[in-house]
Amino acid sequence: MNPELLRNKKTGTKFIHAGAEPDPTTGAIMTPIYQTSTYVQAGPAQHKGYEYARSQNPTRAALETALAVIENGKFGLAFSSGVAATDAVIKLLAPGDEVICANDMYGGTYRLFTKVFEKFGIKFKYVDTTHPENVSAALTPNSKLIWIETPTNPLMNITDIAAIAAISKQAGTILCVDNTFASPYLQNPLDLGADIVMHSSTKYLGGHSDVIQGALIMNDQSLKDQLYFIQKSCGAVPGPFDCFLVLRGIKTLHVRMKAHCENGKIVAHYLRNHPKVDKVFWCGFEDHHNYEIAKKQMKDFGGMLSFTLKDDSVEAATKVLTNTKVFSLAESLGGVESLINHPASMTHASIPREERIKNGLTDGLIRLSIGIEDAEDLVDDLKNAIG
Repeated sequence: MNPELLRNKKTGTKFIHAGAEPDPTTGAIMTPIYQTSTYVQAGPAQHKGYEYARSQNPTRAALETALAVIENGKFGLAFSSGVAATDAVIKLLAPGDEVICANDMYGGTYRLFTKVFEKFGIKFKYVDTTHPENVSAALTPNSKLIWIETPTNPLMNITDIAAIAAISKQAGTILCVDNTFASPYLQNPLDLGADIVMHSSTKYLGGHSDVIQGALIMNDQSLKDQLYFIQKSCGAVPGPFDCFLVLRGIKTLHVRMKAHCENGKIVAHYLRNHPKVDKVFWCGFEDHHNYEIAKKQMKDFGGMLSFTLKDDSVEAATKVLTNTKVFSLAESLGGVESLINHPASMTHASIPREERIKNGLTDGLIRLSIGIEDAEDLVDDLKNAIG
C-alpha cells in the first residue's frame, strides 16, 4: 500500500501494510529476501536504482519505508544494530561539539560515548532530563545534540519529549530520542518535536529475539542525506534476511504490545504488593514521577519494569535471578518470552559503579522484560523465585 495512503490509517493497518508491496515479478505478498551483493547494469551507471548492496538492497528499502511509516516520519534508515544507529548519529558531530544526554541510559550507549567518541574530542554532559531545566542549564554554544531515552533503561524515568524539543529548537541543536522501550506503538517522538528517533530494532520491532538490528527515522531531508552518507560510507548495514525478520516482526507489533502492556501492569502491581519487594520502577503507577507526562505522550505504559528487594544485596538478587523457570536470565528485551536481567553485572556493567549508584541503579536492581505468556504463570514464577 502506498506509504502516503497508509499515514492516515489506524495503527494496526499501518503496521501490517507498511513497506509491503507485492513482488512485481511473481506477485509474492511478502517482500522477497534479495540475497545479493551486487546488481547487473545495462551499461556504465545504467542501473535500476541498485548498484551495490551496501548502498541499496530492495529488502532493506522495504524495511526502511516501513520504519518511516510506523514512526510517522518521512525517512527511515536501517543499521546492523542499535549501537550502529547511535554511532551514525554521533558521527554527525565534530571535535569540540557537545552532547547533552540523560544520566540514566543503556550501558552500551554510555560505553560508546565514553570509550569511543570522547577520545575524538566530543564532550558528553549527563543530566537528569526528567527536569527540562537541567537540559537548558547544560547548554552552551558548543551544544549540537540532545540525546534522551524515555522510558529510560533500566529505571523507567520519563522525559517530556515536547518540552525538550522546544528547548532544542530554541538552542538550534538536534534532538534524538531512543524510543526502544516504548516502541512506535506506544510513542512517536517525531510527532512531539524530535528530529531523529532511534530504535534497537532487536527489541520490540523484531520481537522474537532472533535478529540484531537498529534504525533511525527522521523528517528532515538534510539529516537523512547526511545519515545515509554515513550509513553507506561506514557500512554498518543489516543483511537482507535480518531486514526480512524485522519486517515480519513489525506486522504483529500492535498485537504483541497490547499483551506486553497488560502483563506488565499485572506483574508491576503484584511486585509492588509483595512484602519482600522494596521499590518497583514502572511508569504506569500514578505516583511515578512524571506519570502525567507518560500518560500524555504514551498510549500505554509498556512491558518493561525494574525492582529492588528490601534486602538490596547482590546475593538476594542472585537468588531471584537464578530461580525463575518461566523468566529466562538473559540480556536484551522486547521478545515474546519474558526475560530477567541484572543490570549492574550485565547490560550496564560498562558504567562505573559510583555512577550507577549515584543515578539510583543499585547492585541489587533486577530488570524484567515482560513477555506475552499467561500473566498468572509469570506471577507464580516470581512468587516462587522471591519466596
